[in-house]
Amino acid sequence: MQAAAEQKKDQTMADFESVAKTSDLGPGQMQAVTVGGTAIVVANVDGQFCAFGGVCPHEEAPLAEGELDGDVVTCPWHFTEFNVRTGEALEGVTDEPIAVYEVRVEGDDVQVALPEE
Repeated sequence: MQAAAEQKKDQTMADFESVAKTSDLGPGQMQAVTVGGTAIVVANVDGQFCAFGGVCPHEEAPLAEGELDGDVVTCPWHFTEFNVRTGEALEGVTDEPIAVYEVRVEGDDVQVALPEE
């Protein structure tokens, strides 16, 4: 019975990849990274690290080149705003959300959960 519980736990635990050092990103800064072949942006939102899809769903603009204001990133091409914590499209030319990813900090490493296939 215990083996089945451990197997279930292993299936639900995400694999994480180190993508940056905490010292690399000060508050309000973001950085484009690739995790498991997926373009992702890691951002420091007031000391908390967030990870979200790296391209705008409207025309695939690189969101790392946009503006980060609090927990809102603005697309550099058509100015759609997205909440980086929830992925919700707030205002702009699309209402399609962006993906968000689980983040953890281990020591000085910022780690992002590998995207599900």
